[in-house]
Amino acid sequence: MAILSFLDAQRFRKRGKGTVEPMSERHLDDLRQSTGRPSEVEANVEIFSAHFRRLEGEIGKAVVGMREVVRLTLTAILAGGHVLLEGAPGLGKTLLVRSIADAMGLSFHRIQFTSDLMPSDITGTQVLTEDEHGRRRFVFQKGPVFANIVLADEVNRAGPKTQSALLEAMEEKQVTVLGTTRQLPQPFFVLATQNPIELEGTYPLPEAQLDRFVFKLLVESPSTTELKEILARTTGERSAEVTPVLPPEQTTEAVLRMRKLVRQVVVSPVIQDVLVGMMFALTPGSANCTDGVREYVRFGPGPRGAQSVLLAAKVFALLDNRINLAYEDIRAVLIPALRHRLILNFQAEAEGVTADQLIQEVRDSS
Repeated sequence: MAILSFLDAQRFRKRGKGTVEPMSERHLDDLRQSTGRPSEVEANVEIFSAHFRRLEGEIGKAVVGMREVVRLTLTAILAGGHVLLEGAPGLGKTLLVRSIADAMGLSFHRIQFTSDLMPSDITGTQVLTEDEHGRRRFVFQKGPVFANIVLADEVNRAGPKTQSALLEAMEEKQVTVLGTTRQLPQPFFVLATQNPIELEGTYPLPEAQLDRFVFKLLVESPSTTELKEILARTTGERSAEVTPVLPPEQTTEAVLRMRKLVRQVVVSPVIQDVLVGMMFALTPGSANCTDGVREYVRFGPGPRGAQSVLLAAKVFALLDNRINLAYEDIRAVLIPALRHRLILNFQAEAEGVTADQLIQEVRDSS
């Protein structure tokens, strides 16, 4: 793709449902200033898309199906957020996270949440040690949260006190133990899982913690073809081996560069208006909310929900080799980014109305 044709392509942004509107010169100037020379823009976008698809291909060696879950999980990582996975046991959630860590060449720790898990089991604690001279001193022993990718398995089985130990780590990328704050390795990503079947002895995640996940993804059971492939891969003599896409010493820098590029994607005022309109349409009490939202929703999404939608949509724009956001990018990520941010009332639960249905209604009418 030539440089001129690339810039010409950026002169247009999708508006509404499939229509196209020219991008103003002011937006083009913002594009040039924020992303550098045209050749650098083109190269960076192509490198981003190539790395992303190589990661998808490498993860696909071990994970059968779940293409949308894999893509959205990688999207959340590059958007700088975290993911909540919900699905029945044995569907490959742990394998998915481990495969992502292996493909990206990042450190990985798994925490099995139980009712007796303590916050110090996650963050770490001071341990009294004795050196060769018999002198005793306290040394900080890092917990499993000190890794690039952390799997919080069955996070709703631990009590609220333990769950809250993840809050500071997820939002601030740091932990505080005994008054001392320690930075977590970058990039840092939490993927939490919860089992929707067994609810005895579980503690539902509070809204403040749910809001810190970019996506809530639902893991479905495999199809007939996928189950056959799973059996062929897991019961034979050979096992799939996931190898890093980049050398380990380059991975951290590459991921941080990709995250920086995501934030450089240009968003037009028209797209911002569409997103803000959707947020208010999902907020009960606002003048623009739909009848379904007014009837079934107690609380709508907050600003962090809009931020998650926008950042994730920017990743999708880059995957389409664009440096400007389109309406279709918003549509693609709206439901997984907001389904856990709508708090429904009892009437919705009694009538079987889901957050996905309400979000889809607003998305299709915008």
